[in-house]
Amino acid sequence: MTSGTQFFRLASVAALAMLVALPAALAQAACPIGRTVAASRQVLQCPQGLTLTLEAGAVLTLSDNDGNGAPERAQLEGKAILIESPEGGTAAAFEVVTPQAIAAVRGTRWAVDAQDGKTSVFVVRGRVDVQRSAASAGVTLDPGEGVDVDGGTGPLEVRRWPAARVDALLARLGQ
Repeated sequence: MTSGTQFFRLASVAALAMLVALPAALAQAACPIGRTVAASRQVLQCPQGLTLTLEAGAVLTLSDNDGNGAPERAQLEGKAILIESPEGGTAAAFEVVTPQAIAAVRGTRWAVDAQDGKTSVFVVRGRVDVQRSAASAGVTLDPGEGVDVDGGTGPLEVRRWPAARVDALLARLGQ
């Protein structure tokens, strides 16, 4: 075998290895823009430090409106997600939209649960603004506080959540 033939074979093997490895690398692109249905609990590592933990069965659509590769918005159709974002930066402007509510982050760790015609939002750390989907006025949640948003039109009521409720929600998210 000539050195030219050996080089061609090695180059062919290397190219084939890269083609086989590429889909695996892309599957680990941890923050897919578009629709995600979590068959099991799933953790998405997004650009700029944003981490999303999806409950098994969660249906989430991420949007990157400015084309920078980092999502600014998530449409949650069902189940729960835990959002962790660092203070400052683009991830600090992340929002979650459900049929009942819009929750916008201010550098924090928080959970959104959209089920049975209502959306519950709970803040572990930081602050989150929450409003009804069809309203402009809302509330700001601090650590330990939560709000339940239904399809009504009345004012939102901020409550300190009991430990059992917090633990149950976070357990669904592997926390």
